[in-house]
Amino acid sequence: MKKVIFFVFVMLFTLSATIAFANNSESNSEAKSAVPVKTENKLSDAEIDRITKRVEEIRKMDKSDLTSEEKSELKSELKEMKKDVKKAGGTIYIGGATLLLIIILIILLV
Repeated sequence: MKKVIFFVFVMLFTLSATIAFANNSESNSEAKSAVPVKTENKLSDAEIDRITKRVEEIRKMDKSDLTSEEKSELKSELKEMKKDVKKAGGTIYIGGATLLLIIILIILLV
């Protein structure tokens, strides 16, 4: 059992070391972390209502009589709204090594 735990930790440190050394800090001056920084970009209730009403309005719209420019404007508007909602969502990204460590800890502690 001790050998298995030892090999798991060696594998974990080996995998995490390759990830740590793979980052080229010279190419990008601003380091990107796996967990985004939490900011105060929360959408208010009025903005959420406005966005949902606009999306429903676009869905109900008859798009067959629109020109290609109008369709592309609608697409870009929807993409922009989607970006705003994602930015205000506050999601947390978990890397592969972290997920592996969490799974190993759960297995060992249970």
